[in-house]
Amino acid sequence: MELLAQFIDIILHLDKHLALLVAEYGMWIYAILFAIVFCETGLVVTPFLPGDSLLFVAGALAAEGIGGGGMDIRVLIAVLLSAAVLGDNVNYGIGRWVGSHILRWGEGSRFFNRAAYDKTHAFYERNGPLTMTMARFVPLVRTFAPFVAGVARMTYPRYFVFDFLGAVLWVFSLTLAGYWFGNLPFVKSNLSFFIIGIVVVSVLPMLIGWMRQRRANVASAASNDP
Repeated sequence: MELLAQFIDIILHLDKHLALLVAEYGMWIYAILFAIVFCETGLVVTPFLPGDSLLFVAGALAAEGIGGGGMDIRVLIAVLLSAAVLGDNVNYGIGRWVGSHILRWGEGSRFFNRAAYDKTHAFYERNGPLTMTMARFVPLVRTFAPFVAGVARMTYPRYFVFDFLGAVLWVFSLTLAGYWFGNLPFVKSNLSFFIIGIVVVSVLPMLIGWMRQRRANVASAASNDP
């Protein structure tokens, strides 16, 4: 419980924690951000890492120029985009070559979120290749979509085009939103609420999908009753 409380505190006060990292590690902050985004998009066992809110706050800190000269927004975008694309491609490769083994291993493992995988697979079936673009803005689905594409052996050039488009839209929109608006007085004084809002908006499509599926299951069960 204490670990969960610490994780929630980091998410809700991401601006303060990230600012401390920038001030303490200087240029190494790029490597830290690269590692976080790479793991969040590239490893199916780390979908809980911050994504959308991290990009927004990083953009805001780049505009503010915190710590040792601060972060350069151009370098920041290049680093985040590289991490997102590379992470997804590693994830795709894992799904393509050892996906079936991981699915069998994940049946009884607490480190593999099988429910999230199943939801992503259903999402992929509904939207096809566009999943790779749309999934960027949906937590959990963002992490599992490349893996599902690999398991389904989606043609790589086609996969890469849609995935790269999603990465560009995701990184540029959220990072530049933080850069342009994150330091407005109203936003800055209520940044924790904006972070919560970003998280809520991010999970909203998944919640709507779950509610629709639940209603469909209830309707199906009712129609099958004698």
